[in-house]
Amino acid sequence: MDALIRAAAQALARGDALGTLNRIALRDDAAALALRGIAMAQLGDLERARMLLGRAARAFGQGESQARARCVLAQAEIALVCRDLRGPACSLDAVRARLASHGDCANAAHAAYLQARQHLLVGRLDQAEQVLQGLDAARLAPPSRTGHALVLAGLAMRRLRVTEARAALARAAALARSCGIPSLLAEVQSACLALEQPAARRICRGERQLVPLDEVERIAASQALVIDACRHRVLFRGQAVALASRPVLFALLHALAAAWPGEVPRSALLLRVFRVRQADDSHRARLRVELSRLRAALRGCAQVRASRGGFALQALHDAEVVVLEPPEGGAHSDLLALLADGQAWSSSALALALGLSQRSLQRALRELAAQGAARAVGNGRSRRWAADPVPGFPTSLLLPGALIGG
Repeated sequence: MDALIRAAAQALARGDALGTLNRIALRDDAAALALRGIAMAQLGDLERARMLLGRAARAFGQGESQARARCVLAQAEIALVCRDLRGPACSLDAVRARLASHGDCANAAHAAYLQARQHLLVGRLDQAEQVLQGLDAARLAPPSRTGHALVLAGLAMRRLRVTEARAALARAAALARSCGIPSLLAEVQSACLALEQPAARRICRGERQLVPLDEVERIAASQALVIDACRHRVLFRGQAVALASRPVLFALLHALAAAWPGEVPRSALLLRVFRVRQADDSHRARLRVELSRLRAALRGCAQVRASRGGFALQALHDAEVVVLEPPEGGAHSDLLALLADGQAWSSSALALALGLSQRSLQRALRELAAQGAARAVGNGRSRRWAADPVPGFPTSLLLPGALIGG
């Protein structure tokens, strides 16, 4: 490493991106390209940074696999910021192993940290926890240690462990203050604010009330029959029934629970679940079949009773029925929850995070764009989707993967 490259690297480590560029802006060797790419990323020109890092990775020779792995790691971090979940972020396993084989423990730990953030972003909570178990946070740089604490807080929030989340956020705030990086402080403050804002809407006996996450935790642990419309599951005294993969059954249950202790007429169920205004015998037969399946799924938790007027839900042991809904309703609240983080998402990343087909996702995006709730930036393969942050809408609590696959 020559003196100019060393000086540029030292300037970059201090956060002096312009000082780095002043030293190596006219150089095209591999090391200079890598440093220029990281400097451009710090200045916010992510597309230029990606291009420079790609050139650097190709410029390093066959005997410089460690340097190439570092370039791919930097590209993966940029891809994560750009919400490109099918890009270099997918190769983090191989990058992590290669860096560890070279004894580069600090960058290998950073690769594991990025893996955990990516898993958390799309709601793969089990995978995120598995990666974090093998991660030594002491090897991370101070800003990444702050991010590590934020990942732990995010996991605790999605697992409804509010006390643990507050402790992780307190550690993140202390680490962010010691780093003195304004953007990092803002990210921690945003996470703290999300923890205090309404996380769900509670519906019981016709009354609706916005509740924070600690109240959601209390309700989930109570003796009530909880219909969790955020996570598409049923909770009852230690039992959990997942209905995320059975949308018709959950739609029926949601309608019955919202009307509890009253009943729902057959015509209302047919209209809400099957969108049928003029039902015939086949529709009524399908309704009976689906209700039979719902009774089987709720065995040990609740019963669905039929009457002359319709159907009613009754919890076992005469327990109270509570419905938890997202604080902002609507047909595409899960999609808005992702878009409202202020970042620009590719449609492929949104489809991956939500588990939707591209066709279904594009249809939902067009509906949101027509309503003015989402906007497209760019054209073709470079098109990204974003939405303005919604005040009082804690997006990090509503990731669909956390509701289903965690």
